[in-house]
Amino acid sequence: MDKRLLGMPVAVLCLLVVFLIMCNPFVMVGPGERGIKITMGKVQQESYGEGLHLIFPFVQKFRTMDVKTQRNTKTTAVYTKDIQQARITYVLNYNVEPSSVNKLFQEVGLDYETKILIPVVEGTIKDIIGKWNAQDLIANRERATGDILEKLQVQLKDNYLNVTDFQMTEINYSEVFERAIESKVTAEQEALKAKNKTVQVQEEAKQKVIAAEAEARSMAIRAQALSQNKSLVQYEAVQKWDGKMPQYMLGNSVPFINVAAK
Repeated sequence: MDKRLLGMPVAVLCLLVVFLIMCNPFVMVGPGERGIKITMGKVQQESYGEGLHLIFPFVQKFRTMDVKTQRNTKTTAVYTKDIQQARITYVLNYNVEPSSVNKLFQEVGLDYETKILIPVVEGTIKDIIGKWNAQDLIANRERATGDILEKLQVQLKDNYLNVTDFQMTEINYSEVFERAIESKVTAEQEALKAKNKTVQVQEEAKQKVIAAEAEARSMAIRAQALSQNKSLVQYEAVQKWDGKMPQYMLGNSVPFINVAAK
């Protein structure tokens, strides 16, 4: 048999291997990713999970999108209801809906963060913050944060994005406004302190009046009793006696209590 004929299958096999290597018909979808297959320019209506997948070279293309939770930290400028400018630093956690990566790619593309995510997030922040006065926003930060998160979850769900968390980490106003707030808080604290002091003084005065009235009534009762019963005079003297006989400069000591013989 002609050796050339024997060598043809080997050559064909080698060419096939080289062709497959050059065309690379196998694609890999990694952990936390989903694949998108495009056939003749048309996005297939399904997403492909993790693992190895086969495509037809020159006819099909393959793209992957990350569906793991993404952490996005940014700062944006907003205005409050009372026209105070604030800089809000926020943290957003989100992920692409795994079963809808093909739709997101078809309708928006891979640059969905710039085209959809950031505009919707910052627009929502401006809308919610704009409903609060600057000073009230500080006291109601958690409530405003909850309102923003709830609204983002509704709006971005239609764009195949799942928002899992949103936090406002910083709210910064202008230095002038910050000083005005500090002055107002200090004045309120001083006013409250003065009010408490006034209440304390009034209460102390009230207690003194009550005590004086009680003492006056007691003295009146005692005086009336003494005037009606003279023996009480001696009783009062005994109550106050320290046990020592009174000393006089002239004469002998005289008992100051008359003891009636029985």
